[in-house]
Amino acid sequence: MRNRRHEEEHENHERWLVSYADFITLLFAFFVVMYSVSSVNEGKFRVLSSSMEDAFRENPLRGLEPVQIGELLKSLDPEKARSGEGILPDYKPQTEFETPSAGENEIPEGYKDGEEIVEQLKGAAEKLEEAGFEVRLDEKWVEINMSSQVLFGSGEAKLSAKAAPVLDQLVDVLAGFKNPLRVEGFTDDRPIRTAVFPSNWELSAARAASVVNHFTKKNIDPRRMAAVGYGEYRPIADNSTAAGRNKNRRIVIMISTDASQLQADAEKNMIRDSEEKNQQTEFLHSIQRPGPEGFEE
Repeated sequence: MRNRRHEEEHENHERWLVSYADFITLLFAFFVVMYSVSSVNEGKFRVLSSSMEDAFRENPLRGLEPVQIGELLKSLDPEKARSGEGILPDYKPQTEFETPSAGENEIPEGYKDGEEIVEQLKGAAEKLEEAGFEVRLDEKWVEINMSSQVLFGSGEAKLSAKAAPVLDQLVDVLAGFKNPLRVEGFTDDRPIRTAVFPSNWELSAARAASVVNHFTKKNIDPRRMAAVGYGEYRPIADNSTAAGRNKNRRIVIMISTDASQLQADAEKNMIRDSEEKNQQTEFLHSIQRPGPEGFEE
């Protein structure tokens, strides 16, 4: 029989590359995690801090109280244990919804409630009578109703010559607070079909947008405003008469006064302002960062 020659297996001297590659991968993941942790959003951090303060304001020592276990539970009366009495010091059976705390209904700084806004609007009411100026107040909104006859020509969305002085009276009031605004446009049921406005939908939306644009030019923050068109589908009077159609052609400015909505808007603005500030800071740092040695721009 012939002797089989067994080739000797060569020892692999490059096995260390596998361990080295694993080490580099873990090191890369470590630095990615460290970088993500080091990037702190100041706005979100302040919102979280405020929420934590509100949660612990009622009982600051709640988080420091020890958890009661062991002998305490064994020594409880079985009847009390079944009802929950004695397990928690502030326990009481919940028979109805609890009323919200006073802090939940507070108006944020820079915002105003409905009564304050209505009081300021009364000063402008006499000068706005020709525009059919009406103000209504409910739990969540202040509604300013204005006739479109003074603001726009027939079938047009461009503000008339009389519109600017009328709207400027409102600008003086609206600039005094940060409450969100919604400008709504309405028409009568007479159909319109032009190259610019194929229907009353486009006409009502364009009129609302014209009012918003005018407010923006007068330095009202555009981020707190919205333009909405309802066309002919929300009449407040009978369209079969001329007087009814005049009432239906209107511009309505809705001012939000709901405390919960105002708080949410204030938190959103705080986060947005913080993010914009961080972006500006990063941009300035990128400009001021020195270039490579010997490089001239």
